[in-house]
Amino acid sequence: MTSAEQTTELPAEGGPARAVTAAQTADWRRRVFAMYASVRRLAAHDPVEAHAHWISCRNDLFSSHPASPLLPEDRERFTGLPVTPYDPDWRFELPVHPAAEPKRMDVETGTDGVVPFELLGTVRVPLAGTLDVWKLASYGGGLFVPVKDALAGRPGGTYGGGRYLIDTIKGADLGLDWDDEGASIVLDFNFAYNPSCAYDPAWACPLAQAGNTLPVEVPVGERYPAA
Repeated sequence: MTSAEQTTELPAEGGPARAVTAAQTADWRRRVFAMYASVRRLAAHDPVEAHAHWISCRNDLFSSHPASPLLPEDRERFTGLPVTPYDPDWRFELPVHPAAEPKRMDVETGTDGVVPFELLGTVRVPLAGTLDVWKLASYGGGLFVPVKDALAGRPGGTYGGGRYLIDTIKGADLGLDWDDEGASIVLDFNFAYNPSCAYDPAWACPLAQAGNTLPVEVPVGERYPAA
C-alpha cells in the first residue's frame, strides 16, 4: 500500500503466516510515522531537502519492504516513484474554516469494513479552490484530506481517483497548529501521493469526493504514468 494509507489485510489462513503479515504491516506503519516525523523536522529549515528525503524513503519502502503495495511484476522493474521536482509555490499553511453544517462520508474499504468520516471544515487554497477537511469518526480519530485535480485520469497526469495530502491516522502529517481561535494545517501539494488502489486493484481506498476536487491542474507531487 502507499506510504501512509497502509491498511491491514491478513491472509485467509491463520497461524504463523497471519502473524508475519500483521508484523510486516505494523513495521511499515512505524517506518512511515518515523519518515513523516523527519520530514517535518527537515521542512522547518529546508522543504526541498525534506521532499528529497521523503522521495528517497518511499522509494526504499516500495522497492524492498515486504508490505509494499507494488505487485510482484511491478516491483521487479521498479526504479522509483514518479514524483515531480519541488515547487515552493504549492506549500501552504491554511486555517480550517468550520463546517457550516454536519456531513458524513461512509467508505466501504473491504478490509476494514465501513470507515466513517465527518466533515470538520474546509481550507481555501489560493488560486486553486477549497478542499474539505475530514475527521475519522471511529477509533483513533485523525484528519484526512484527499485531493483530485484537473490532471486526474489524463495521460501522464495524476491518479484518476485522486491523491492523499493528509492522513494523520496513517502518519501522513506535514504540520498542524491550533489556538483559541481555531486550527490550521500545512498542505504541501509536493507531497501528494497515490493511494494503494493505484498500484493494486485488490485494495478499496477512500477517494476524493466533490468537495475535494479542484478545477485547476496541480502539477506537483506523485504522478501516475498509467493514467
